[in-house]
This record gives sequence, C-alpha cells and structure tokens, in this order.
Amino acid sequence: MSKALDGVRILDFTHVQSGPTCTQLLAWFGADVIKVERAGAGDITREQLRDIPDVDSLYFTMLNHNKRSVTIDTKNPEGKHVLEALIQKCDVLVENFAPGALDRMGFTWERIQELNPRMIVASVKGFGPGPYEDCKVYENVAQCAGGAASTTGFDDGPPVVTGAQIGDSGTGLHLALGIVTALYQRTHSGRGQRVLAAMQDGVLNLCRVKLRDQQRLERTGVMKEYPQYPNGEFGEAVPRAGNASGGGQPGWILKCKGWETDPNAYIYFITQAPVWAKICNVIGKEEWATDPNYATPAARLPHLKDIFAEIERWTMTKTKFEAMQILNKYDIPCGPILSMKEIAEEPSLRKTGTIVEVDHPTRGKYLTVGNPIKLSDSPTEVTRSPLLGEHTDEVMAELGYSPEQVSALRTAGAI
Repeated sequence: MSKALDGVRILDFTHVQSGPTCTQLLAWFGADVIKVERAGAGDITREQLRDIPDVDSLYFTMLNHNKRSVTIDTKNPEGKHVLEALIQKCDVLVENFAPGALDRMGFTWERIQELNPRMIVASVKGFGPGPYEDCKVYENVAQCAGGAASTTGFDDGPPVVTGAQIGDSGTGLHLALGIVTALYQRTHSGRGQRVLAAMQDGVLNLCRVKLRDQQRLERTGVMKEYPQYPNGEFGEAVPRAGNASGGGQPGWILKCKGWETDPNAYIYFITQAPVWAKICNVIGKEEWATDPNYATPAARLPHLKDIFAEIERWTMTKTKFEAMQILNKYDIPCGPILSMKEIAEEPSLRKTGTIVEVDHPTRGKYLTVGNPIKLSDSPTEVTRSPLLGEHTDEVMAELGYSPEQVSALRTAGAI
C-alpha cells in the first residue's frame, strides 16, 4: 500500500528545529520533501554541536530524515527562476525564517499565488500578530512567553525551562497538523492558503491546564491540589507546583533504592482515589483506608506531604523497577524516571520503531527517534538525512533542466 502522503511535494525552506520537525514528520508519512539550502553552508545545524569533525551533526541528522537536499542561491536571478519552477511544482512551502524574510526574497503571498494558486504556505513564527510579532524567538524564549517556565519548578526557586522541546518541536507538530488540514480542505476548495503556527501559541496550547488553573485561582484564591496548600500562600498568578500532577489525582516523584548514587533512581507515584486502599496495604498503612483524616480525597489534600513521605519510605526499599512491578499488580499508577541511556537501550522502543538505528555515509550508525505516530496501513521507514545538495541534479532533471543547463547554472552560482 502507498504511503499516506504519497504524491504530496513539500518545498522545505526550514532550518534548525521547529520547521524541520514539521517537514520530517510529513516526510515520514510519505511526502516528497525537498530541502532548499545554501550552497557550501546549508542548514546551520549541520555544523552545530558536532561530535565528529567535518561531519553533519546529530542535531541536523535527527531532524532531516527522509528528505532530499538541493542548493539554490535565491539572490541569484537564475536561482530565483529555479525556485519559481519549484513553487509551480510543489504543493506546500514551509518556512521558519525571521519575520518578513520571504517577502524580502521577492516571494510574497501574492507572488506565490500567481505562480501556484494551489500552493499552501506554512510558517512557524515566534509570535502571532501583536506587539511582539517581529521578534526573533528560540526554544527557551517560547517556553517563557507561552507560560511554561513561570509554572515549572518549585515555588521557592526561579522559573525553569523543560528539557522537552515544546517550543520548537511542539510547534512543528502543530504546524504539520495545520498543513495536513489545509491539504484536505484544498481537495474541496481547490485553493491554497496560509498556515501559521506561532511558538507562543503552541506552548500555551500545551500549557492549557495552567490557564485553567489561573481562572480557578482568580475565583477561589486557592488551589487545594497544589503543594502550597494548606500552609503556603497563593498570589495572583498560578505558582510553580514542583512535581504535582496538575490534575485531580495527586502525584509526586519519590526516591527509590540507590538514589544516593543514581540521579535517576526515582519513581513517579500517583495516589489515585480508586486504588487508595491498595496503596495503604502495599505501604503497610492499612489503617489509613478507614481513618477519617485519610479515607477521602478531600481529607487527604492537607496531608499530602506526609502521605508522600510515608510512601517514599516504602519506595526507598525497592529499585524503581521493583516498585513498578509490585505497584502494577494492583493497578496503582506510577512510572520510573528513565534516563536517556536507559531509553536508548530499551529493546521495546527499538521493536516499535520509536527509536531506530540509521546508517549514514560519513557518520556511520547512530540512534534517532522514529515516527511517534503509527499508521497500521503505512508503516514508517526512517531513511538517513541528505548530504548537502545531494539531490540537486536529480530535482533539476525532474523540473526539466538538461545536464548542460544544470552545469551552466552551477557555473553561474545559481545552484
């Protein structure tokens, strides 16, 4: 069976992380993604954080699988003609330039529509329309502006950014959905359209429960599931909540056996109400199941610190995997804190294609993430990232250029 996005051609003007995340996902689903790069340099991440001299970095390779690379000098008049030909042949143009860059190149929305009325132009920007729309934004800036940093960390410390790339990769995932939606609408309308995913908007979408809590706080002045309750104070804005779950089921990260030497010997433990009696039995506090101070969720809220301290006394006698094995028998929700080393070595993730090993002609074999979305009729095959300009001649031939014309363009510095 063909791939889900077979026949869709993507003109990829993206770089670094947010845009390449989007176009790589589309490539995994079968789209033909043509990555346009500068001759001699290419995407800046090819050289960032290198671990092998003069070889494409892991940063680049892990964001550009299943793509083709062409080099075009868009400032060269002949290069612009090549780009115009590509726009006429492609379905989607994806870019994450600084605001206004595409217009300055001479490719305004109006010009693109003249060349191809069915073209979808998809953009990642830092901010949507408003006072900051011309600002340049990177991952951690997006986390701060989208509400993630102010609500992450512990209440006695500064705001904290998360290791999950919710600003860059998160926004790229949002943009991919927007593109697929626009492609579907085009099947009815016959028209292209613009798709915008702002990084601030994407982060806020992932932080929606904190916007929920802001309104609850304004109405009640207190949030009883937060660790600040009952002895702390609440201000006007949603505070940092440490490792609280952010939902109706209180949770916390607890030490396990070996925590003194292993920074990841921890488990996340949720005191879910339906299994409270089982929790009490496991940790040897059977009396709590009927004690009025602990028997109901509302009664437990003022005592959460003491409850988790008692549970931790039990978890510290078990490794995180031993604790998991015991707790899962009783359907008590929990999860080990897995290091990147443990994740990289987990056989089940290799089996499902969540982590894959790829062979690169200059780098050799390396690990990367696979497609996190699995389709039963369209399994993803992860192929290596392209070398800089590797497919220029191939794509030019598809556009109808002869070998002599390609040679002349290369001599003129257009490609």
